[in-house]
Amino acid sequence: MSVETTQKADAELTIQRVFDAPRDLVFEMWTRKEHLDRWGCPEGMTIPVSEGDIRTGGWFRTCMRGSDGAEHWVSGAYREVSPPERIVFTHAWDDEKGDRGHETVVTISFSETADGKTRMHFHQAFFASDASRDGHAEGWTSCFRRLDALLAQAA
Repeated sequence: MSVETTQKADAELTIQRVFDAPRDLVFEMWTRKEHLDRWGCPEGMTIPVSEGDIRTGGWFRTCMRGSDGAEHWVSGAYREVSPPERIVFTHAWDDEKGDRGHETVVTISFSETADGKTRMHFHQAFFASDASRDGHAEGWTSCFRRLDALLAQAA
């Protein structure tokens, strides 16, 4: 496993990661609810509620619950789902009334490596602040550790 995180001054986040699993399986982990519910939140959190339609033109809404019981809702729309190469979706946190906050766009591309692994290029932009970007970097990195462990179990 290799990881490279880049944080730019204009509040973009880029994460490069290599998973020790075939591209089709990594893509499936991103596009099947039963998998996303197991790794799609940072360590120490759970996903008690998730719903959506993972396809181009689809949508999602997910609740992440912390160990303290606090709930964090996120929602978005799928702009592109192109198996097994690319996923593009919007991402915004919902407040307690269900109103959407600042929206970013997440673009993920997957490529095969010569040794049968999967290189993931993750990009999220544009954040309202560097602090928001940095918080997302920490959260996504934690999620990707969970994904890595799930892929190891599936192998």
